[in-house]
Parts: sequence; C-alpha cells; structure tokens
Amino acid sequence: MKAFPMFIRTSGRRVVIIGGGETAAQKVRLLLKTDATLVIVALRLEDELSDLVRHGRAQHEPELSAGVLDGAAMVFVATGCPALDRAAHTLAKAAGCIVNVVDQPELCDMTTPAIVDRDPIIVAIGSEGTAPVLTREIKTRLEHILPQTLGGLAALAGRLRPSVSRNIPETGRRAFWAWVFKGGPRDNWVRGAERQATRDIKSAIRSGGAPESTDTGHIALVGAGPGARDLLTLRAVQRLQEADVIFYDRLVDTEVLELARRDAERVFVGKHVGAHQWPQDRINSVIVAEARKGRRVVRLKSGDPGVFGRAGEEIAAADAANIPVEIVPGVTAACAAGASLTRSLTQRGIADTLVLATGTGCADDPVPNGTRLSGPGTVTALYMSVRQAARLAEHWIRQGIPAESRVDICADVSKKNERHVRATVSSLAHSITENGITGCAIVLVTWPKHAAAQTATLHAAE
Repeated sequence: MKAFPMFIRTSGRRVVIIGGGETAAQKVRLLLKTDATLVIVALRLEDELSDLVRHGRAQHEPELSAGVLDGAAMVFVATGCPALDRAAHTLAKAAGCIVNVVDQPELCDMTTPAIVDRDPIIVAIGSEGTAPVLTREIKTRLEHILPQTLGGLAALAGRLRPSVSRNIPETGRRAFWAWVFKGGPRDNWVRGAERQATRDIKSAIRSGGAPESTDTGHIALVGAGPGARDLLTLRAVQRLQEADVIFYDRLVDTEVLELARRDAERVFVGKHVGAHQWPQDRINSVIVAEARKGRRVVRLKSGDPGVFGRAGEEIAAADAANIPVEIVPGVTAACAAGASLTRSLTQRGIADTLVLATGTGCADDPVPNGTRLSGPGTVTALYMSVRQAARLAEHWIRQGIPAESRVDICADVSKKNERHVRATVSSLAHSITENGITGCAIVLVTWPKHAAAQTATLHAAE
C-alpha cells in the first residue's frame, strides 16, 4: 500500500475548506455527514454554501490566514485556480495540517474515498487515485448488499455494551454478539421489526446470553421484476444475499440469481403455464419444510409476487406452520412494458383507469373473463393471455371497443431478447401467430374515452 487507510476523529474539531465554488461544495457535502465544525474560506460563496453558513451549519472566513488553519484536523483546497491552490497548500503545510488539493494528487497527503454510510458502520473504498470509476462501482455493489438500517443495529449494540458486560460472562459474549448480528435480531431488524429485535436482545441480556437456537426460519416471497437484474429493489438483493435456499422458476433470469450469495442452495421448481413440473402444493410444502429447519428461504418470482404470482397460497402455508413470511415487491410486467415503450399507462383524456387482468386461470376457472372491467378510458394489461388472444379480442369487440383500438404486445420485457409488436384488437390473434410470440408476454389494450382520442393515439404512435 502507498496509503494507509484510517479514520480521523472529527468530534470537537475543525475542518477547513478553501474555495467557494461548486468544487468546494462537493467536498462540503461529503463533510456534512460528520460532526466537524466546517470552516469555508473564500471571498464569495456560491448559493449552496451561503445557505449552509446562514443556517449555522458552516462558518465563513473571507480571507485565508495562518490563524484560520491553526489546529485544523484536515484542510481541503478547492479554489479552481492552480496557483492559488499551491499557495494555500504551502500555508496549510506550514500550519502542520494534512491537506487534500482537488485534482492535484502530488499535493495530497490524503485522498477522499468512496463511502458507504451506515453510520456508525462506515465502509471506505479507495484506489490511491488510480481508478475512481472502479471505486464507485464497488460502492454501488456494497450499497445493494448492506441493508440501509444496519447502522441502527450497530448503534443499539454500542449503547447496550455496558449492560452486556455486566450480565453476560466474558466466555459467552462472542456467541451473544454473533447471535445479534447473524441471527434472529439482525433478520428482524433489516425487515423493519426493530422493536422486536430490541426486545429479543434485551431479553437475552437479562437471561445471561444468547438463547438456544429455536429459529423456525423465515420465508421471503421476492419479486425478481421483469427480467433485468438492475430492476430489482435493494431489499430484494438483500434477501438474496441472506438466503440459505432459493426456489425459482423458468421466468427468473439467470443474471438475477448471480446476485445471491454463492453458497446459497438453488432449487429450480420448473413452473410454466400449462405444465407444472412442481405442483403448487409441493412448492408450498417444501418451502415450509426448509424454513422449519431454521433456514432463510427465498421464493423468487418474476415480476411482483402479489400480481398473478400465487403468493396467497404460499403465505397461507407459512401462516399455518407459524413461520414468519414477507413479500418483497417487484416491478410488475405491465409497468415494465410501459417503461420499455416509453409510454405512460394512464393519460389524461385517453385512459384514466388501469386494469391488470389475466386470460389464463386455475383449474376451476381456466378461461377467466379478463375483459369484464374494460371500457372507454381504460388500459387493460393482460398477463398469461397469448394463447387466449382470439377469445379476448372477440369479447372486447362485443363490449363495443373499436376494432382498430391500439394493442401493444411486449414479449420478454427488459431481457436481451425483448420484442414489441404493434397490433389492433381485430388483428391481435393474427399478429401473435405471425410473429411467433409464445409464453412470457404482456398485452396492453388501450380503449380511449373518445373516438377522436383513439385516432390521435394511433397517429401519435406511428
């Protein structure tokens, strides 16, 4: 290493920033995360910095002098003028300060890392100035992995340490803290159940140590979104990183699975319309069985688990077994299709109602009436409906939709093989057959409020 990584205490200390423009403001934004007294040295300040001074978050010195630098913990030089930067650097070094001069690495005693802030947990990533783009990429990955609330758990642990020292023998403390940060308390905390986690931790302290393992595990129904892995939520990525076992089907892209921790068991359940290699009852049973072993189970579903994902049956199975279960929402196909088309699914004067429906149902209702809520001013998004296109088009026409009403067929949305086909209600079935569209597709049907709006919509789409 050419630079030794360390953390510099800022409590009760001053940090001086020399410069009053945007470059100085960038450093100030970073330093505002600390509790240091910030001193900005410049004749004139840009508006953002002036506002900070006006509200008492920073002090302003119009002129640089040795007295301003006296006792400063750090000095950042960002005037934008190379000659003035060098002069400020010389003065700061004479005052015995450690200095960072923006964009002049040869004048830097220190560099500012990319920071992942989960105060009091702080992760700093540096490359000794050689690869800032790479450090930002690493920061982005860590932001996905580390729960936003993790710092709160660390802060609680810090407040409880004296109590732990009084009540838990030294020989049991390592096991206690492992339970706090790796076991049930952490799981509850990152799921948003901070009060439950706090109660459990305090109860364990009063009892003299971590409880015997009685963990019944946990089930998370996680929405994988339409396909592209960068459309997953941060919470979805966190659950994949925590999972002991992941059950997924054919609609989940393999790149999404790469976000899971490497040693997680992955089980393909093989579901697709009309041919369930794993019946739903079997899936229900196996995810419950794994959770009963104390494992963290992820049932990974494409789109959103609560939109035609049979989540209700899996929730009922978990509830019957008294196993904690949560839903992690995902981007559903209808929204992804609208985004891919660069189109709003609702539009004033044309469609003020959005209907999510399906053309394929269960054994008791194999061909549900997915058009029954369609009407003037409606966009109907149909899932699992490609094979029912002719029947659905007939229903719409009988309900009074103009035969030339716009239809967008979006297949494999957000994936590399994504396709869009433009059609009308009357040509829907033919367009699907002609373009060889099968399986994973969403059908968007626009029924405008007025015929004039219909004409405008079609012309705008040309």
